[in-house]
Amino acid sequence: MEKLEKFKNLGISDIILKALKKKGYEEPTPIQEKIIPLLLKGDVNVIGQAQTGTGKTAAFGIPIIEALVDRSKSVQALILAPTRELAIQVSEELNTLKGTRHLHIIPVYGGQSIEQQFRRLERGVDVVVGTPGRIIDHLNRKTLKLNKITHVVLDEADEMLNMGFIEDVEEILKCTNEEKRMMLFSATMPKPILGIAKKYMGKYELVAVEKIDLTTNLTDQIYFEVSRNDKFEALCRIIDIETEFYGLVFCRTKIDVDDVSTNLLDRGYDADALHGDISQHQREKILRKFKSQKINILVATDVAARGIDIISLTHVINYALPQDPESYVHRIGRTGRAGKEGTAITFVTPSEYKNLLFIKKIAKTNIRKETLPEIEDVIETKRARIKNEIAGIITTGENDSYLKMASELLAENEPEQVLAAVLKHSFQDELDESYYNEIRSVSVDVKGTTRLFVARGKADGMTPKRLVSYIKEEAGVPDAVIKDTKIFETFSFITAPFEDAEVILEIFKRKRGGKRPLIVKAKPKK
Repeated sequence: MEKLEKFKNLGISDIILKALKKKGYEEPTPIQEKIIPLLLKGDVNVIGQAQTGTGKTAAFGIPIIEALVDRSKSVQALILAPTRELAIQVSEELNTLKGTRHLHIIPVYGGQSIEQQFRRLERGVDVVVGTPGRIIDHLNRKTLKLNKITHVVLDEADEMLNMGFIEDVEEILKCTNEEKRMMLFSATMPKPILGIAKKYMGKYELVAVEKIDLTTNLTDQIYFEVSRNDKFEALCRIIDIETEFYGLVFCRTKIDVDDVSTNLLDRGYDADALHGDISQHQREKILRKFKSQKINILVATDVAARGIDIISLTHVINYALPQDPESYVHRIGRTGRAGKEGTAITFVTPSEYKNLLFIKKIAKTNIRKETLPEIEDVIETKRARIKNEIAGIITTGENDSYLKMASELLAENEPEQVLAAVLKHSFQDELDESYYNEIRSVSVDVKGTTRLFVARGKADGMTPKRLVSYIKEEAGVPDAVIKDTKIFETFSFITAPFEDAEVILEIFKRKRGGKRPLIVKAKPKK
C-alpha cells in the first residue's frame, strides 16, 4: 500500500484502498485531496468547481461508498448526470471503487428498456445514477422512491442547465428526503446553479480546483481516415516506418486491448496489454518491462493507463477515438514531456469524423490529416534501417569472431550472393511485401454544405438573428457561416459548411443526452 499512502492519509478504509490499488491509482488528484476528507469527516454539503477529467467521480464516490449501508432495502444515494454516457461512466466507476462492499449500483437513463429498469429497482438498489428525464419518469410511475435518500449528487450541473434540465432537477429534489447531504459539481457557476445551491443545500463549502488547460504544445497531432477493419494494418505500418517507436496504444474496451496486443505479438512485436482485469502484481510487472523498454508497445484502456508517467514516450496511438476532449488531451499529453517532442496519431472512421471535429474545437488544437504510408515506403524504411545497423557493426568492429567464417564463404561464393544470403538469414521475411495487407481507401467528403433542421420556430420567439446568435453561442461556430435561415411557426432550417455543420450536430447531440437533439440533419426532399 506504499504507493497509496496519500489516499490512506485522507481517511479511506482498507476495502476502498484495495479497490484503488486494483484500479491502478497511485495518488489523489487535487480535487480528491480537498473533497474526500471534507466529506468523510462531517455532514457538510459541498460544491466542487471542477472540469471533467479532474477525478471528481472518485472525489464524491469514495465518501458516499464509505457512508452507505450494505444491502439496504431503500435507495440511499442518487447521482444526477446530464447524459446517458456520463451516467454509465459514473456507475461503472463506482462499481469498481466499491471493492467487496455489497452495494447495488445501477445507471438509469433514456433509451434503455424501462421494463428492465423496473425489475432492477424492484430487486433493491442502493445507488441510482440517472439522467433527469428518466428519473422523473420513474418518480411519476412510482417505481422509484427517494424519501430515504441520504446523499444526492448533481454532476456537471452547468451542463444540465444548458440542456434545459434544471426544472426537472428541482422536481426531483422536491421528492428527496430533507435529511440528506448534497454535493454539486460544475465547471462554471452561473446564477441558476447557485440558486439551486441556496434553495436546496443550505450551508455548503465551495471547493475549486485550477482549470485544466486543454493544450499540448509539444505534441505533433495527426489523424488518419481508416476503416475499422484496417486499423490493425495501419498500426503495423506506422510502427514499422518509424526509426524509433516507444508508445502507448489506446483502445476503448478490454476485448479490443486483448485482440490488438495478441495480434501484435503474433506478428513479432514486443508488446503487452493493460486493462482492468489484470491483477495488480501483473500490472506492476508489465509496467517494469515497459519502463525499462524490454517491450516498446503497451496497449491499454484509459482507466488501466492511469498512473503511467513515462517522459520518453515517442508516440501515443488513439486506436479508438476517445469520447471527450479531456480524455484526448490527457492521452496525448503523455508525449511531448521534458522538452521532448512526441507524436499523437488518431485513427478515425468516417462515422467518427464529427466527434473528431468536436474534440478539435473544444480542445482548441490542430490535428492535421495525413495519408498512411504505402507498403513500398515501409519496406524502403526497413532497408535503410538494416543498412545503418550493419554499418554500425562494421564501425565498432564487433564482428571479429565471424571473420574466419566470412572468408570461407567468400572463397566459395560470389560476394553479393553471400551477403544476400546472410541478410535473408538474419532478417527472414522482414522485407517481404506480402507481410503487409492492402488498406482500402476511405475518406470523408468535407466539401459542400449541410441543411439542418432546428426544432424551434416563431412560436418559441425565434427570428433569423436570434437563431444564428443562439447557435453561435452554443456551438462556437462563426455566425457568418450560417446561411439561408428559414423560420417557420414551430421549426426552422439553416445551412452551414460541412465541417461546421458536423460540429453543430455533435454539440447539440451531447447537450440533449438520450433525448432527440434540438438540431438534426434535414431530410432530403423527395
